[in-house]
Amino acid sequence: MGEVNLLTIGILSRGKCGLSKCVTCYLVAMGTADLLVTILDLILRHIPVVYREQFQFLQYSIPVCNIHAVLLYAGTDCSVWFTVTFTFDRFVAICCQKLKSKYCSEKTAAVVLGTVTVLSCLKNITWYFMLTGWYWLVNMPWFCRIRFDVQFSLVWITIELLHYILTPGVSFFVILLLNAFTVRHILVRSRGRRRLRAHSIGESRRDPEMESRRKSIILLLGISANFILLWALFMVYSIWYRMVFLVGPMSVFLPGYLQDVGFMLQLLSSCTNTVIYVVTQTQFREQLKNVLKCPFKPIVKFIQC
Repeated sequence: MGEVNLLTIGILSRGKCGLSKCVTCYLVAMGTADLLVTILDLILRHIPVVYREQFQFLQYSIPVCNIHAVLLYAGTDCSVWFTVTFTFDRFVAICCQKLKSKYCSEKTAAVVLGTVTVLSCLKNITWYFMLTGWYWLVNMPWFCRIRFDVQFSLVWITIELLHYILTPGVSFFVILLLNAFTVRHILVRSRGRRRLRAHSIGESRRDPEMESRRKSIILLLGISANFILLWALFMVYSIWYRMVFLVGPMSVFLPGYLQDVGFMLQLLSSCTNTVIYVVTQTQFREQLKNVLKCPFKPIVKFIQC
């Protein structure tokens, strides 16, 4: 997953994909956030599990796990909300022509991304106080031991539930709402254009503008479905698990393996969002082909000589 994001960031940073600087800024930020989540969640989370004896001293010295948790959840929030801010940027670009020139700029994108990063860090500081500094040295999604008083505290359980509701619960709703308005706007404009073309004489049936709009609809729906499907199980299980401590045993029992499946799907979303956005771009695919051919060019030249 990390290689995919790293390759995507490298290609986009060259600025040869035919995308505006604003869009490139969002996509590079999304790829960087996803790469950080992959490193913090998939790699660094398991090092203390593999090297159990070497990490025993952390139980009595530096609260590394607390810091790790804050960085991990802040990076995850950035990954999710960067997708939301990019969706809003595309909504403005397509549906709000008067606001487009002011909002859809590289400077605005940098300010928005910076604000989201700061807010994500501030929001997730609470994890530092909810967890102990000890790594849970088993191969489970929870990697820091929860403080005993936090596990059964109504206040802390409510704070944790708010974390899960805000990310990704609220982001689900925002993305669906923005994409619904965007698709509706595209469909309305497409109907009007189809009527005008129907009255035209001798015009080609092929309409590049309509094809572009159709691809935009497919892309928006694909992103929404991908994001929601990959995050839904993890969010539902996390909320259900904390509700058990809040209100007692629930009428519906969720087996523990669903947590592992949800955890894997949530990690998978860290490499799919950016890829879906950029692979649909023809020029990006050309740049990707050129990058993949680079290691073999000297060999081909040598054979030809």
